[in-house]
Amino acid sequence: MTRMPPGTRARARAETTRAILDEARRQLAEQGAAALSLRSVAREVGMVSSAVYRYVASRDELLTRLIVEAYDAVGERAEAARDPEAPPRAQWRAVWRAVRSWGLEHPAEYALIYGSPVPGYAAPAETIPAAGRVGLLLAAIVAEHGQAPPGDGESDGESDGVLLEGLLPGVAPPLVLPAIAAWTQLFGTVGFELFGQYENVVVDRAAFLDAVADTAASSVGLPPS
Repeated sequence: MTRMPPGTRARARAETTRAILDEARRQLAEQGAAALSLRSVAREVGMVSSAVYRYVASRDELLTRLIVEAYDAVGERAEAARDPEAPPRAQWRAVWRAVRSWGLEHPAEYALIYGSPVPGYAAPAETIPAAGRVGLLLAAIVAEHGQAPPGDGESDGESDGVLLEGLLPGVAPPLVLPAIAAWTQLFGTVGFELFGQYENVVVDRAAFLDAVADTAASSVGLPPS
């Protein structure tokens, strides 16, 4: 039997794994995450069902890979959109717009990471770094440009049990809670558009996103443009 050189084997494995993930993503768009199965993916890529387990150990591992790739993709889009030399609100708005554009282009993947939980699946800790990319990007803008309001004696939100201690290092304590709220507003606003919740309510969805982004920018103390 002729053995492949190690580099050739590695490339072949990478190509097969990519074919499996691409097919899984196609089925995700057509059927949704709950219907995704390794057997179906294996059949469509021309593999016997037993062979696919050499590349992906389980349906849950397949979902995890798709989830991490989706989080990384939206994170990369948002990071590329931010120009650190632009005015703070322009940076902020660019991130929001980038998330929306990615979601409109990849609705099934957006639903996978920000929609209903997949029955029987629990995301492992390895998804956390990718999941935090957009939130940390927003936090970086707040840390660099957010202006905390003058002290008025109210709680900062962390010390009274509302949030975990030590979230968003570098962000002024009074701005941590509104920064987390802005993160949820971003993904909620995009999700409402993608899942049809703005029918007969919002006419210009792009302008609406900008308006919500500007309100959130004020809440985290970004200076006016």
